[in-house]
Amino acid sequence: MTTRARRAAALAGLVPTPVRRIVAHEVRALYALALWTLRRRQVPDGALAVPYTEPQTAMVYGLLFVSVVETVMLALLIPWPLVHRILLVLDVYGIVLVLALHAACVTRPHLVGPDGSLRVRYGVLFDLHVPADAIACARVDRRCPGRGLLCVGPAGELDLSVGGQTTVTVELAEPVPYVRPLGKRGRVRTLRFHADDPRALVLALTRDRAADSVEGPGGRA
Repeated sequence: MTTRARRAAALAGLVPTPVRRIVAHEVRALYALALWTLRRRQVPDGALAVPYTEPQTAMVYGLLFVSVVETVMLALLIPWPLVHRILLVLDVYGIVLVLALHAACVTRPHLVGPDGSLRVRYGVLFDLHVPADAIACARVDRRCPGRGLLCVGPAGELDLSVGGQTTVTVELAEPVPYVRPLGKRGRVRTLRFHADDPRALVLALTRDRAADSVEGPGGRA
């Protein structure tokens, strides 16, 4: 084992997995903020990008406005310079982090690959890759679970809500592993998530599957 590997193993033993993942999420979110500033997205060549931020955009900007007002009010009301500086640093970092997490959602949309695979993402917090042959069917299916960002059901259901809603349901032919934001693992059989244009996403998935069913081993039938 190399020195770097030993240090990594020692760090893993000292710092709990959720803490390490939170720090990693924040670093990647700040990187996404830089990409957003440059108007770039993390979308491979040939993939269809499907955004999902529409239901949360107004809420995020509203939260940022309230945070800025709070920062200004605290600057006017707190008379102690040291306390003022500490709170100012915390408030500014909080504002930047909220903006970075939203930027990560903008720069990391859902993807339908050229091979018909599906990649469902939520910023830097969640990233699930579903191979094309694991997708049994996909449909537009508007629901309002209202149970937070990520909810797991007893029969392998996984709801990834944005603004309390999902618009696409994907049934899988076999369980697919996933990792939750803090590191807990599971397997999903029914996947529900939000897409701003669910019909375009479902059409891309079903079109690729229809093309595969028409083409045989020797080419197009």
